[in-house]
Amino acid sequence: MTAVRLHLIPDFINFLLIMANSSESQNNSLSLSDGNIDLTSTGGVNFWFDKGFTWVVYLFAGITVAILFVMTYVIFQQAEPAIDEFGLGFLWGQDWDTGNQIFGALPYIYGTLVSSAIAIILTIPVGISVALVTSEDFLPNPLKTTIAFIIELIAAIPSVIIGLWGIFIFIPFITPIEKWLGSTFGFIPLFNTQDPAGNNMLTAGIVLAIMTLPAMAAISRDVLMVIPKELRSSSMALGGTRWETVFRVLLPAAFSGIVSATMLSLGRALGETMAVTMLIGNSAQISISLLDPAYNIPAVLANEFAEAEPGLHIGALSYLGLILFALTLAINIAAVLIVEWVGKKNR
Repeated sequence: MTAVRLHLIPDFINFLLIMANSSESQNNSLSLSDGNIDLTSTGGVNFWFDKGFTWVVYLFAGITVAILFVMTYVIFQQAEPAIDEFGLGFLWGQDWDTGNQIFGALPYIYGTLVSSAIAIILTIPVGISVALVTSEDFLPNPLKTTIAFIIELIAAIPSVIIGLWGIFIFIPFITPIEKWLGSTFGFIPLFNTQDPAGNNMLTAGIVLAIMTLPAMAAISRDVLMVIPKELRSSSMALGGTRWETVFRVLLPAAFSGIVSATMLSLGRALGETMAVTMLIGNSAQISISLLDPAYNIPAVLANEFAEAEPGLHIGALSYLGLILFALTLAINIAAVLIVEWVGKKNR
């Protein structure tokens, strides 16, 4: 009897092993079928390196936000004399008299917004066109690479060099065209200047468009290149033409990236200093005509800050810097809201 029982022990052990394996496999299948599994979870395992890296990322993110607040506080502190003296009336004041300590920001705000608007209106179609040509198979690969490299190379040129190019090359080229616009389309308020000089709002806007083109084209190109090829193939398989695929599939899919590129280019246009200072004419006036000289916030900061006297003059210039900072921040917030709104609409 004992021998028989000893003989059954190995079979019983094998039976228990089989049951344990089947139970484990069943549990694994159940856990894998659970749709709420978090594949990135590290619960139960302490990875000190991952936790350290996470805290380093949090630290640098916090430092970035802290620097932003410190910059805002410093600019606000310097602008406080002008804020106390002029209040919100500074925003629509048009006089800038350093001798009598009277300051108004409206001509500079107007010049900043209009020159940036001209730049971005010209940059968006050209930048998207360059991105499409260099990301799709319209041209041979060596030619596409060459075009993309040349466009991106513009970003490496210092702005003062572009300003010199504008003075010696671009202004002599565009001045006859601007005079023709003034004489032929003078009845239109945008060109109501009979004998325009080369240094004006339109010249500065076009040069700004050239300077912002590399960011617009490069980012849009990268966004278009990461769109899955299956979208193109599926669109054409359903009977769509090449241009229908571009306008109805590719551009909507890349919309958020293109908006980001546009906002980055607009931020560059708002903050550009040297080239605009050399080309815009530096005349603190508000004129509807794009062929008249103008002024913008970065240019007046570059021209006057070094020689500004402490008190209201430095306060007014710092107030202008605070306004420019607020404009840039508002544009970026608007871009984020637009992307989120379009994303919700497309769901």
